[in-house]
Amino acid sequence: MTPRDRAGGKTLNLDRREVVARLLADAGDLLVITGLGSSTWDCATVMDRDLNFYLRGAMGSASSIGLGLALAQPQRRVLVITGDAEIMMTAGALATIGAQGPKNLSIVVLDNECYGETGMQPSLTAFGADLGAMAAAAGFKLAETIWDEAALTRVLPAILGRDGPALHAVKVKAENYPHAMPPGDGTTLKDRFRQALLGPDAMA
Repeated sequence: MTPRDRAGGKTLNLDRREVVARLLADAGDLLVITGLGSSTWDCATVMDRDLNFYLRGAMGSASSIGLGLALAQPQRRVLVITGDAEIMMTAGALATIGAQGPKNLSIVVLDNECYGETGMQPSLTAFGADLGAMAAAAGFKLAETIWDEAALTRVLPAILGRDGPALHAVKVKAENYPHAMPPGDGTTLKDRFRQALLGPDAMA
């Protein structure tokens, strides 16, 4: 059985880069955590900012870091933007997020049903794993898999403004784009994010 047979024959139509651009269009003081690979390249290309914390080599950690940040900064909106393979690597974290119930945490999974960093092999979501359903079962207040433009437009206000925790798996085309590279040094990324969040005294 092929991956597409298992996924019900649906077509991936949404443009990943455009989805990211819409998420960051009015970022303001939004705290953004990005997962390994395409989500990092896309966010750095669309809007590199000090309140973006890029994970360059910590696959599977984006949702957990987002949870910790949301609990530490309950008055700030935290948005995790990551990929399907990255979040599946530590899917058990979804249960912890559901149990903690942070209202200010949203996770957007850019789900192209591929392992983009290793050659575009089919990922588990290509064989029917539904990340929206998994998050719902884990206790997320908002959880859905998004297949088309109408659904994306409908849920954008919820992603950026409604009480969570929320997870929206957005089905995007498997494409490669030219991209900007954020700083590669983890200490630099940590320090600039910390200073932007807490102010210059945080670096003393």
